[in-house]
Amino acid sequence: MTSQHVRIGILGLALLAGLAAPATASATGTSAAPPTVEERRLDRAAPQEILRRSGFDTVAPGFARALAGARSYAQAERIVVREGAELWRRAVDRAQGRGPAGGDLSRDDDRPLYWARLGMTREVRGWEPEFGLSATGRARLLDKLEQTSRGQNAIRYPHGEDMKRVLVTGFDPFTLDRDVRISNPSGATALALDGTVIETADGPARVETAVFPVRWQDFAGGTSQAFGSGGGTVERTLRPHLPKVDLVTTVSQGRVGRIDIERTNGAWRGGFADNENLSRTETVPVADPASQPQWTSTTLPYARIVAASTGRFPVYDNTSVTEIPAGGTGPVVRPDGPTPGSTARAGGGGDYLSNEIAYRATLLRDRLGLHDRLPAGHVHTPVLQFGTGNTDPATGAVTDPEFVRNRLDIIAQVRAIVTVAVEAKDSGPGQDTEASPGQEADAGPGQEAGAAS
Repeated sequence: MTSQHVRIGILGLALLAGLAAPATASATGTSAAPPTVEERRLDRAAPQEILRRSGFDTVAPGFARALAGARSYAQAERIVVREGAELWRRAVDRAQGRGPAGGDLSRDDDRPLYWARLGMTREVRGWEPEFGLSATGRARLLDKLEQTSRGQNAIRYPHGEDMKRVLVTGFDPFTLDRDVRISNPSGATALALDGTVIETADGPARVETAVFPVRWQDFAGGTSQAFGSGGGTVERTLRPHLPKVDLVTTVSQGRVGRIDIERTNGAWRGGFADNENLSRTETVPVADPASQPQWTSTTLPYARIVAASTGRFPVYDNTSVTEIPAGGTGPVVRPDGPTPGSTARAGGGGDYLSNEIAYRATLLRDRLGLHDRLPAGHVHTPVLQFGTGNTDPATGAVTDPEFVRNRLDIIAQVRAIVTVAVEAKDSGPGQDTEASPGQEADAGPGQEAGAAS
């Protein structure tokens, strides 16, 4: 997570070799698939402690028992959908103070959901039912589990015109080989805000959320039957809701000690390894690449957000990008945004999956004809840091009071930013034609200039 417009994090799993499952599984089922790179990290001490201290250590064993009782593919799919949705509900309830805490781990922690999900996917990958399971059928079950356990297909808004609709997304933890204890404040924010109502000066706003993996492959989607030809997991999740919501913001972890409202997103993958330790260096793959722009822009009210008092972390309108200028051959950093005809090499949010989710969400907004109606863009949170004396992954504890306070403060500040953005939507167009003086800043030395998810 560092560098000049560093690659941002982690995301690629060949999990969805695509393809929808057949109505019934093949009688000549394939043998079990080996655990993925992500799933193999489960056996380390820190993930096991996180699961135990949250009560989520019972999730995968309970799921395995339920799956073992399936006598047909259709029954297995129902079990996967039910148990995946229950994991998401349980994580949201825990984060929002409902039900038992299950242990002494702070309720705002996003990591139990991440590690419990991996325990479930590992069970599906290694399952060999008597009725036989084809590779296609297994991929379909994994896809269903991903959707349901991430809240991606649980986005529901009340009917009526008296409540605004807000959509917020977060990410899994990443860079886990550097420190397997890592938490992602954007995922924690998604759990804390899902289904909540924010009271604004213009009335109530209902927030719905979803969490995305840090894997390149899931974002690409391609033309597999699992995703369809319209893109990957981001487009599939957001497309049904964008025409109906009042505001959408993707959120990820970014630089140290600051929050950035990213002005511009670029169509470039910079190659930083994802949670499967896979790398991609290429133009962001989307449907209809012939009409694909190099850049998309935020329509969030960035000037209002920067000017507001939202919390202890400074908030910046980040206009910097890295481009290859028209007619040029090498990358150039542009503090004030891209120049005409240039080729993207990093958006304000870098060249990793944080930039990519922002690019995909805003490109989808534009392709749906919503650019002038829908505020949409990306919020980069501060890096979530452990407390003094607890920074060594080899000897450190999985949590500490400063770590929890930092995460709670980030969650509260993102909530305040969303409130400002919702209120600004009704104050008329044109409020953000100029950035606030002094706020257009690149990350300074030691800050993570675009390393995020």
